[in-house]
Order: sequence, then C-alpha cells, then structure tokens
Amino acid sequence: MIDISEAAQAYLVELLAKQDSDDIGIRVFVAQPGTPHAETCIAYCRADEAQEGDIPVQFEGFTAWFEKRSEAYLLDAKVDYQEDKMGGQLTIKAPNSRVPNVSEDSPLEDRINYVLYNEINPGLAAHGGVVSLVEVIEGDTAVLQFGGGCVGCAAIDITLKQGVERALIDQIPELAAIKDATDHSVTENAYYR
Repeated sequence: MIDISEAAQAYLVELLAKQDSDDIGIRVFVAQPGTPHAETCIAYCRADEAQEGDIPVQFEGFTAWFEKRSEAYLLDAKVDYQEDKMGGQLTIKAPNSRVPNVSEDSPLEDRINYVLYNEINPGLAAHGGVVSLVEVIEGDTAVLQFGGGCVGCAAIDITLKQGVERALIDQIPELAAIKDATDHSVTENAYYR
C-alpha cells in the first residue's frame, strides 16, 4: 500500500518519542481523495483514536494506522525523509491520491466528489464558479458549499435544483436531498446579480 523509507521511519520514531504518550503512532489518510484537491496526510494517533476499519501496520518503534477509505489512493505512495541544511524534510508522494477511483461500492462521499469534480465543476467553471462537498448528513443529504461566481449569483436556485441536485441524484440514487451551506448575501463576485 505505502512505502515508508528507513530514514522516514527513524525520523518518525524520533518525533513520536518527543510526545507525552507511550502508545502514540501515526495515522495516514487522504483528505478529499480522488479530487484535484486531494492531500495525503500524516497525523499523530493513539491506539484509541484509530477509526473503525483503519488498517494497523507495525513498524520498528511505532504503529501506523492507514484509513481503509484511503487504501486505493495510497497505492504506490512513498514517505521519505531527507536531511538538509534546515534540519530535514518529510515528504509524501502519493501518485494515486487524485485519481478518481470510484465504483458503486465506494463511500458516498467519494462518489459525490467524483460527480462534482468531473461533471459539475467543469460547467460551473465557465461562470467562474465551483462547488464542493462539505459533509453528508442523515446518511442521504449532501451539504454543498459554492464558491467563486456562484456566491451571491441570482441564478443559484436554478443551478442548485435543476443542475447540481438533479445530476447528483440521477447518478447517486441513495441521495435524497442537497443542501446549500453558502452565504449568498455576498454578491461582489457573483456571475449574475
């Protein structure tokens, strides 16, 4: 899944030793996987903070928990550490983190992001707009945040109901509703006022 070099492992052991806990390790995950905004993250993690489904891997001196949802996006990923004049730098290269890797079995959030970034946002970009997923609530309602020219746009209700909501619900039938979390009272960058 992911290769953590010996230099990176030694650095992580040293870093973790400075924490005030004996059972602290790391958790590796991809935020916004499969989108242009994907970020591969390493965070401190105690055993009781690991998420359900996380995959624990024991390294020399620490445990790493890998988020199950991120597994496909961490394929061929590498973590390395290089010393330099400023001390050193931990680097993460995850070539598959931004690659859409979506199937019918993928988490709802991944499928929503796939539709947003690959089908809806290219059309909104023509008007300087963008939409992103904030969260899924109640298991079947997507909360979206609009940006750019969509903020304060007079046509947002049409865009939301006849464009975004229809496209998402047509392609992801388990979605029941879409909610807009955007404050549209700010109109200075709106495409239509």
